[in-house]
Amino acid sequence: MMAFSQPYVDYASLKELEGARLFFPLIEYSYRDVDLMAVSQGPSLEHFLGTDRQGRDVFTRLIYGTRISLTIGVVAVSIYTAIGLVLGSLAGFFGGRVDNIILRMIEIMMCFPVLFLILTLAGFIEEPSIFHIMLIIGLTGWTGIARLVRGEFLRLRNQDFVQAAIALGFTRARIIFRHVLPNAVQPVFVSATFGVAGAILIEATLSFLGVGPANAPSWGQILTSGRNTQQMTLILSSGFAIFVTISLLNLIGEGLRDATDPKLRK
Repeated sequence: MMAFSQPYVDYASLKELEGARLFFPLIEYSYRDVDLMAVSQGPSLEHFLGTDRQGRDVFTRLIYGTRISLTIGVVAVSIYTAIGLVLGSLAGFFGGRVDNIILRMIEIMMCFPVLFLILTLAGFIEEPSIFHIMLIIGLTGWTGIARLVRGEFLRLRNQDFVQAAIALGFTRARIIFRHVLPNAVQPVFVSATFGVAGAILIEATLSFLGVGPANAPSWGQILTSGRNTQQMTLILSSGFAIFVTISLLNLIGEGLRDATDPKLRK
C-alpha cells in the first residue's frame, strides 16, 4: 500500500512521534497523491470509486470537490448578493435619476446571456483559478438580487416607520441599512439559496467546456476528466454529487420561500 499524506497534515511523520499509538485519518489518500501502479482502476476495497488516469483516488477527489464546489457557490453568491443589495437599495430608496441609472445598468447586463458573458470574461484569463471563477460569477449575477431589493424598497419606503426615521433626522445611510434593508432581505435569502445551486452548475459547465481551473478537484473538473477518459465512475460519481446537491439546495430554497411567505404554504 502506498504511503499516504494529507494536504495539511503529515500523518506519516506524526506516526513516528513518541507516545503516539494510533492515527486513523478518515480518508487514507490525499487528492494530490498519485499511484502510477494503480492507473484507471475500477472500484475496489482500496479505492472505493477507483482511480483516474493519473492514479489519483476518485473518492478522495470527490470528497474534496464538495468543499471546492460549495465554496465557489457560497462565495460567488455572496459577492453578487452584496452588489445587488447596495445597488437595489439605492435605486429603491432614492428613485428618480438614481433609479433610472441603476435600472439602465441592470438592463444592459440582462441583454447579454449570462453563460456567454462568463465565457467571454473567462477567455481573457490565461490560467483561470477558483478565485477567478468565483469573481466572474459574482460580477455577472447581481441583476436579479438588485431588482428584488429595489422592489422591496419601493414597497417599504413609504411605510410609517421609514417616515418616522426621516422625521427624526436620521442620516440616509442609517435609514437605508438599519431600518429599511433588514425588512427587505427575507426574499434575498431565498434567492441566494437558489443562487448557490446555480453557481455550482455554472462552475461545472465551465469545467466541462474546458474553461474552469484544470487542477482543482471540483465536481466539474472530475466530470470533465470522465468525459475525456470515458470512465463511467468519474462521470456517474460527480454527476450524482451535483444532482443531489442541487436538489437539496432547491428544496431548502423552496422551504425558505414557504416559511417567509405564508401565502405560499399549502
